Amino acid sequence: MKTNAISFAHPFLLSEGNLFRKIEMELPPLGEHDLLVDVEAISVNPVDTKLRQAGTDLPDPPILGYDAVGIVTAKGAAVQNFTVGDEVMYAGSTKRLGSYSEKQVVDARIAAHAPAECTIAEIAGLPLTFLVAYEVLFEKIGLIPEEGANQGVKLLIINGAGGAGSAAVQLAKWSGATVIATASRTETIDWVTRLGADLVIDHHKNITQQLKAQAISLLPAILILHSTDEYFDEMAGLVAPFGHVASIVETAQPHQLDLLKNKSASWDWEYMFVKTDFDYQVATQGAILEKVSRLLEAKKIRPTTTKVLHGLTPETLFAAHQTIEGNRMIGKLVIEF
Repeated sequence: MKTNAISFAHPFLLSEGNLFRKIEMELPPLGEHDLLVDVEAISVNPVDTKLRQAGTDLPDPPILGYDAVGIVTAKGAAVQNFTVGDEVMYAGSTKRLGSYSEKQVVDARIAAHAPAECTIAEIAGLPLTFLVAYEVLFEKIGLIPEEGANQGVKLLIINGAGGAGSAAVQLAKWSGATVIATASRTETIDWVTRLGADLVIDHHKNITQQLKAQAISLLPAILILHSTDEYFDEMAGLVAPFGHVASIVETAQPHQLDLLKNKSASWDWEYMFVKTDFDYQVATQGAILEKVSRLLEAKKIRPTTTKVLHGLTPETLFAAHQTIEGNRMIGKLVIEF
């Protein structure tokens, strides 16, 4: 099947002004596990801006985007759990063309049925951050992915009001953990509190002292979602014996892992794209998103979209990237077509 789509590529060399250009391209043929999707809305994530800034490890043409919701218009021979006309959501892959496009070919195994009773904009903001949060909480840190199963477990989340933090606060709370989240502004404190955080502390102040004031000395689970370099040493001091410190943010300097040794504590990296990058348990991501969809329908968790732009144009993409790079986003930013 040959299908053309209007897509938006990053031209690499522009450092000022609009960073995107409009192109018309032929989409790749459907593989046996693939879906062809008419995209309705996308979310813009920090990873998009980082890849654009780096200008490397992008498909050719360099079409970004890893969150989307849309309607299935065709499917590969091996796809059994979706039909033409289904509305689906997914977070995509670094190995294929991204979602800044009117149409997209995506592996059905990483897609899920969109939750009912959610708007298009709400759905588009879900996949990547909820996958990140689910994988790091339940596959890396080792919390039990069942409602109320982690009673008594205290979890600290650095940057609870961002996209991944907004998902992690909710999933951890649903699973029964006591959630301590960091936030520093009135609006971010209010946001994480409404999402279910039991305690909110300021990441611009000494975290250890704030926890001691609450009679908390050691934590079995810590999740760093911002500035790993800044927080590593302090979190190594706060983690409990046999506990876990996890991060999704790369470091720019070396750190002394020996700080974790005498506690037999674990350091966990989470990178959401590793499964599709290495063809490792790919279908688990579709299964996770199906579970997220059911939790939303049951109102156990809530969408995290807080800002919506309209129209897939170079101008809206540029505005979205500027907003993300401002480093003050609460929840998720979505572009509805």
